[in-house]
Amino acid sequence: MPVSGWRLTAQKRYNVGVSEVTQLSLGRDTTGSVPKLEDVARRAGVSTATVSRCLNAPTRVSQSTRERVLSAVRDLGYAPNFGARALAAKRTNTFGAIIPTMDNAIFARGLQAFQDELSAHGITLLVASSSYERQTEAEQIAALVARGADALLLIGYDRTPETYAFLDKRQIPYVVTWVYDPKKGHRSIGFDNRHAMKQLALAVVDQGHTELALITADRAGNDRARERAEGLFDAMRERGISVSSLRLIETSYSIDNGARGFEELMASASPPTAILCGNDVLAAGALTAAHRLGIRVPEDVSVTGFDDIELASIVTPALTTVHVPHREMGRRAAKMLVALRNEREAGGSEELPTQIQWRASLGPAPQS
Repeated sequence: MPVSGWRLTAQKRYNVGVSEVTQLSLGRDTTGSVPKLEDVARRAGVSTATVSRCLNAPTRVSQSTRERVLSAVRDLGYAPNFGARALAAKRTNTFGAIIPTMDNAIFARGLQAFQDELSAHGITLLVASSSYERQTEAEQIAALVARGADALLLIGYDRTPETYAFLDKRQIPYVVTWVYDPKKGHRSIGFDNRHAMKQLALAVVDQGHTELALITADRAGNDRARERAEGLFDAMRERGISVSSLRLIETSYSIDNGARGFEELMASASPPTAILCGNDVLAAGALTAAHRLGIRVPEDVSVTGFDDIELASIVTPALTTVHVPHREMGRRAAKMLVALRNEREAGGSEELPTQIQWRASLGPAPQS
């Protein structure tokens, strides 16, 4: 509730949802009353139905009318009563997304595209981070559902049957992203992590590398990390390289941990000639350590990543990695969830392609 004697006046407008919503700040209230929909309509010279349409489906209103209504909204400091609207419609126009981490930009592009598409439908996004903890994620799912989330975006398949049963019982639409496996039985929009890493690993081996290492996240409870490791194993078997020769370090995703993993691998009596990293953050750490130790990349050792986030193109040398269609994945996931929420045909799971992004960090194996 506003402080007595003050009112909320609009300072800055953001396009959050189909409706253009305002960021509000405190200003002197000269009327002492809370502005209503009818006040906005009167100020703008339109009907209350037009005001409602402008806030909920602005593309159905002419630009001049929309500007007039939004100007009245700003002048009056009007804020829609979303609680009453949710009760009437039995929906909140709020979706949830639970991502494993906010510590780095792995999920940023996909989540931004997801939010942008939801905004076009007048839907607000709430985001939570599970810190790769399954129990934490289960609690966050329950909390978002309790707060009225109409649908959820989830990352990966790894969660308990009880969590999926909870969502099904509550009839909450959800879509799983960053993975694709039609055998799992959960609607997903993503990519085949195992196949993508296999293709990258084959490219590494085809550069003459047989002394390989992997720096990855803990594979327990992280199906993306697990599948990427399996993809590397597949490539090694296909090229006749013993999987037992692979040096593998499991750690949490951070630049510092990538650096420590690189240092440990290169300090061994027979260091690898190529280090594949489970994502670009770990790979950036490896490149940082290489520079500090005076180890040349790729002349002495090649380094690869996975994801192709912005970091991959600005490190030195620029990182060879797997390009993941983050934005398209986020956009399509939003479209699917909106269709499911609206009880329209949403289609089945969708696999999106990945590709190797060749840059300077991968080169031929050094000659002994």
